Amino acid sequence: MPEARSALREVLPKRGQLSVEDVATLVLCKPKLLPLKSVTLEKLEKMQRAAQETVRRQEMAQREEPQQ
Repeated sequence: MPEARSALREVLPKRGQLSVEDVATLVLCKPKLLPLKSVTLEKLEKMQRAAQETVRRQEMAQREEPQQ
């Protein structure tokens, strides 16, 4: 398969020293930020707290019934 010729030719010096400069550059990417808590997660936590409070109240009511 024939190789494609590039528009630029490589030029090497016939005398002297050949030096190559490689400069490191920073590559910036988009930051990946995640929300600390989503609205849905907050709603679920609120529902869970309410359910736990209801269970706690029912348990306390059951403990008080036999004593009376």
